[in-house]
Amino acid sequence: MAAIRPKVLIIAEAANPQWTSVPLVGWSLAAALRDVADVHLVTQIRNRAAILAEGWVEGLDFTAIDSEALMRPAWKLATLLRMGKGKGWSTLSAITAATYPYFEYLVWKQFGTRICAKEFDIVHRVTPLSPTSVSSLARKCKAAGVPFVLGPLNGGVPWPKGFDAARRREREWLSYVRGAYKSLPGLRRMHKDAAAILVASEHTMTEIPQEYRSKAVYIPENAIDPARFNLSAPQDLTAPLRAVFVGRLVPYKGPDMLLEAMAPLLAEGRMVLDIIGSGPLEPTLRDLARDLPGVTFHGWLDHKDVQAVMAQANLLSFPSIREFGGGVVLEAMALGVVPVVCAYGGPAELVSPDTGYALPIGTRAQIVERFGASLRSICDNPAALPALGKTAQTRIAQNFTWAQKACQIASVYEWVTGNRSERPNPFGRNPT
Repeated sequence: MAAIRPKVLIIAEAANPQWTSVPLVGWSLAAALRDVADVHLVTQIRNRAAILAEGWVEGLDFTAIDSEALMRPAWKLATLLRMGKGKGWSTLSAITAATYPYFEYLVWKQFGTRICAKEFDIVHRVTPLSPTSVSSLARKCKAAGVPFVLGPLNGGVPWPKGFDAARRREREWLSYVRGAYKSLPGLRRMHKDAAAILVASEHTMTEIPQEYRSKAVYIPENAIDPARFNLSAPQDLTAPLRAVFVGRLVPYKGPDMLLEAMAPLLAEGRMVLDIIGSGPLEPTLRDLARDLPGVTFHGWLDHKDVQAVMAQANLLSFPSIREFGGGVVLEAMALGVVPVVCAYGGPAELVSPDTGYALPIGTRAQIVERFGASLRSICDNPAALPALGKTAQTRIAQNFTWAQKACQIASVYEWVTGNRSERPNPFGRNPT
């Protein structure tokens, strides 16, 4: 007997197939869920053109909500306060949290009658991912007798000790008082009224009040599109080994630490390094690499073009000290590129001993020393890399494609609609 496809209203204020980060997560998840449910996507109007370009039919497949009256000045304010593109993410989150209720007000104004009439079996808010964004829809849906699914929620990984300078350079002033969000009006009520809460990291689990953790399901938010990441790294072990760094060139991503750690191996001709990305650290990095052979700066590449460079590498060398999700780590693993990461935040939950190297975090000097020692050890004996890469690819195919993500969430839909008795636990990490 075929499974019953629920009718799901997906709320994803950020959902855009042409962008990266949160908007790409919102879009990818909404698109994947169409394989397991009858989905109608509600998003912000700035995403309309990109979604139409994907062949979706407005009014049938999706609705674009025009909240620009508030969002346009809010984005201008965010740009001013952040004092630089790609900085001040806590400021951006705070402004998003403050303005998001207006978007939901417009959503309810347009869809409230249909929700109350039970035209939808489930309402699922996918984005914002931040746990600081309060949703009034949870209360309204519960009153209407329609299960409300919240998440995946992620963010707020604490800055590690010893990186206050990087924190200030990132304009992360509000991160010092981020915990104040827990007193926001409506936050506890949102947790209470949600039928299920998808938590995307172990840190986020700790931010869900204990009395509501029984409805939390651990599902990392990132996945990969096999159509975009369909190559396989050759894992040629003849010297020099090739490493790749992918990300914004900003202090917390650690490209300067990586160059310092790799410098002796680059000078010896035992490694080469591809750097994909752009950002304020680029002039400094180019100065550091001026006398080092084997370093190639590719600049910013379209997401669809990244794999052509990444798939030539043996290693993803990624000493970021504050990653919430770690999508680039999954992309590397999908190609059979072995990750070398700091065991902190999202990457620590993605990289296991049979798929890569997760090195203990520490001070800046310790990270440089540990990455340098680990990379030298790998150069001395690279024989393990092909097996690690193959296991990584298998793990991604089994757990971290968007199709697999949709199946994991489909089991949550079954649970909240009473078609499954036990809480799903696809990764074996549910909070107790």
